[in-house]
Amino acid sequence: MWVVLPHLGRVLAALVALEPGADEEEPADQLEAEEGRARGDDREHGGVLPSGRDRDGEEREDEQGGDDDQGRDMRIVAGQWRGRRLVAPPGRTTRPTSDRVREAVFSILGPLDGENVLDLFAGSGALALEALSRGAAEATLVERDRAALEALRANAEALGAGVRVIAGDAAAFLRSAAKAGDHYDLVFLDPPYRATVEELALQPVLAPDARVVAESDRRSPLDLPIPIIDERRYGDTLIRFHAHS
Repeated sequence: MWVVLPHLGRVLAALVALEPGADEEEPADQLEAEEGRARGDDREHGGVLPSGRDRDGEEREDEQGGDDDQGRDMRIVAGQWRGRRLVAPPGRTTRPTSDRVREAVFSILGPLDGENVLDLFAGSGALALEALSRGAAEATLVERDRAALEALRANAEALGAGVRVIAGDAAAFLRSAAKAGDHYDLVFLDPPYRATVEELALQPVLAPDARVVAESDRRSPLDLPIPIIDERRYGDTLIRFHAHS
């Protein structure tokens, strides 16, 4: 018996260490799961959805559009005025396109060297000014909201951009431009969400191979009689790219 007794203390200590409540290290995967629950991480239950894909099956980034930049800093994304700040109109009458959505749009458009740009429902003027920053030659901005006009004029003046600003109705401007024989290589169409555009006669002012970028609520897409060449969705914002032959 005296031979076994010296080991009895170590055996009892080992048994106590295995009892519930002992200071034992939990497995790493269990700790990770508990930390995930503490952060509200419910990836397994659809809390974070996989990246969306465009209609060609390629990944695209979901980004909330719409009022995303109301009350926030807006900037020119790239080109000669890269990083320069823009002001957004106060209130919720206009809906500035977020910087990240704008960046995605212009990445798809590619080089704009020498193009003549028309920005209908121009709001802050961010789309036309971004185009000029990236090499477009001329830009006409059409807007009738007084606060938006003040913002876009302030933005153009701050950048030293020589733009043509039309304070008036988009449909009336298009009729006038068609009579004058004006043509545009790139048209941005961003009317108030859920607005209709049936009265907009775009084709007469489109140059050969012109492109039209239409922004709308994804639940109320703008139906234009111009072929769609690409379509992307960023949160509730739907961007359609049209090409005129």
